Amino acid sequence: MHAANELPCRRDLFFLEPEDHYLNCAYMAPLSRAVEAAGEAGLRRRRRPFEIRPQDFFTTSEHVRAAFARVIGAREPQRVAILPSVSYGIAIAARNLPLAAGQTVVIAAEQFPSNVYAWREAARRAQAELVTVAAPETQGSRAEAWNDALLRAIDARTAVVALPHTHWVDGTRFELERIGARARAHGASLVIDGTQSVGALPFDLEAIRPEALVCAAYKWLLGPYGLAYGWFGPRFDAGEPLEWNWIAREGSEDFRSLLAYRDALAPGAVRYDVGERSDFVRLPMALAALELVHELGAERIQRYAARLIEPALEEARALGFRCEESAGRGAHLIGLRADPPLDAERVQSILREERVHLSQRGEVLRVSPHVYNDAGDAAALMRALRRLAS
Repeated sequence: MHAANELPCRRDLFFLEPEDHYLNCAYMAPLSRAVEAAGEAGLRRRRRPFEIRPQDFFTTSEHVRAAFARVIGAREPQRVAILPSVSYGIAIAARNLPLAAGQTVVIAAEQFPSNVYAWREAARRAQAELVTVAAPETQGSRAEAWNDALLRAIDARTAVVALPHTHWVDGTRFELERIGARARAHGASLVIDGTQSVGALPFDLEAIRPEALVCAAYKWLLGPYGLAYGWFGPRFDAGEPLEWNWIAREGSEDFRSLLAYRDALAPGAVRYDVGERSDFVRLPMALAALELVHELGAERIQRYAARLIEPALEEARALGFRCEESAGRGAHLIGLRADPPLDAERVQSILREERVHLSQRGEVLRVSPHVYNDAGDAAALMRALRRLAS
């Protein structure tokens, strides 16, 4: 039995077989039945293009904006842009945020490249400095020490702080409220890659107050590959997009006047939409996924994942594995380390034999459960870890 506000296992919403122990949502979410059905319906719709009307290029897009805004607690859906990838959204931020010679862009070491390369290039062009903050060696909390080091790196020279909410390799959670407050105190902008957190870890947009938030759709937002969402704050209202497409112009809804070329861009973040954003297959999938994410609720997902995985982590520690304590990470993404580091080939061999699906990133074995996982998956994980520790 479960309390009224607690999630039961929702494996029924997905197509996973009992013998497949998929603890790897940080790699790619499995498609839910509803998302797959939406994609199939979209494909069938494309059989009859003469039934697709001009307004259909806009309606689903607006529903998707509103659905993502609801997930992150944003009040203005028009601040949401529909993008093809996180790197595209970060490039928009790098193009439009001021950066001058001698200033710094602060990032965390080994964060995902999508939130690194654009800043490397921007810093090179502006003759600014990219400051990479590594996790300090410590006997205490890795997350606490890393957050403290990031706070120290933000100073009067800082123009941009570009971070994830949780580190993609080991789940370290960055204290974005504190970091954002320090960035603002120095006049710096906070840009967040929320791909490995938004949808599964509560995100308080009003408390964190970033200038921009970009998230891929295909992980914790349970959507299709090749799609991302960007929330852009007021500083971007008059900004320059990466491409000059027709659908991001004011008045583009009127197909009869498309050749009356307009200079005015659509208000808010719509100006940053990718061309051909009105994908009649992926956008309905994205909408179904965002509705499911909202229904499940990030807080309830966290509690479910914690109930499922924390007992297994206690046994893993007893076997000699190390991971961040729960205060410094989410329950949805945990990095396990071993001394000495695990042999990669042996890891993959044992995981295949046990049919446990995890990611290995460097020396870290990454465990990322969701509501489709159950006690059988946790038991299979422990069988694999016992073999790896022997």
